[in-house]
Amino acid sequence: MARTVWFPGHMAKGSRQLMELCGVLDVILEVRDARAPMLTKSPISEKFPKSLSVWHVLSKADLADEDVTSQWLTSLKASGRKVWALDLRHELPGSLKKSLASLVRSSADRIYRETRVAVVGTPNVGKSTLLNRLVGRRAAVVGGVPGVTKGVAWFKGQGFVVADSPGILDPRSEADAHRKMSWISSTKGQVIGAWDDLACECIDFMNRIGRLSAIVSPLGVDIEGDNRDVLERVGRRLGKLRPGGEIDLESSGRAFIDALSSGRLGRFSLETPEAPAAPEE
Repeated sequence: MARTVWFPGHMAKGSRQLMELCGVLDVILEVRDARAPMLTKSPISEKFPKSLSVWHVLSKADLADEDVTSQWLTSLKASGRKVWALDLRHELPGSLKKSLASLVRSSADRIYRETRVAVVGTPNVGKSTLLNRLVGRRAAVVGGVPGVTKGVAWFKGQGFVVADSPGILDPRSEADAHRKMSWISSTKGQVIGAWDDLACECIDFMNRIGRLSAIVSPLGVDIEGDNRDVLERVGRRLGKLRPGGEIDLESSGRAFIDALSSGRLGRFSLETPEAPAAPEE
């Protein structure tokens, strides 16, 4: 359902739509990837009005390190906000449903309208999946909200309506952050650089945080040597060979990133509350 906003002009338009929405919302559900909650936070999250409730959903929790996710839950709850770590392929937890139901009941005095919710986040973190869980895949689009741009679609839930917001990724943020996001498929790797370079950077990062051995263990790959040595072994193990037996590093890099981001190489987290992967602002 949701759109993705990639370019500066489109980001400005998407940001204006979201800020316009804030004036008529009751709660924002901000979706972040559980493997990198700071790296995948909305680039305009700091602009949300302090008076507006913001709930956090850490999606793809089934792909993240469980102990690290627990640390993130503790850290985010300490800010006083509601937060859930979810595998959105399954039903929503009862606690989230109860929180929404409680919000609807507390808004019962507003008999002239239903409770208004917006699902926001960067691209590919699971916004559309969460929206589908909230209202169903075949939910009907309801009429627009007065004072809100016609470009925003609203879907009807049980006692509430949900706004389908654009996925906003700030192209002006650090290139390092974009590359790291490509490792979890939150941005398009092929737009950022060559797949073998991205894979080598990822291998180097995982080695520095002490996770490389566990990441490549399903492939039975030795981590000795430099990053390209490791990638060559990965490519050979995955059968990414050119005629004559030469390793296709570009294809190997893409296969490695695909296997990593999809969970085929096991669970991992890119950052902890004490050691965020995103560069300092």
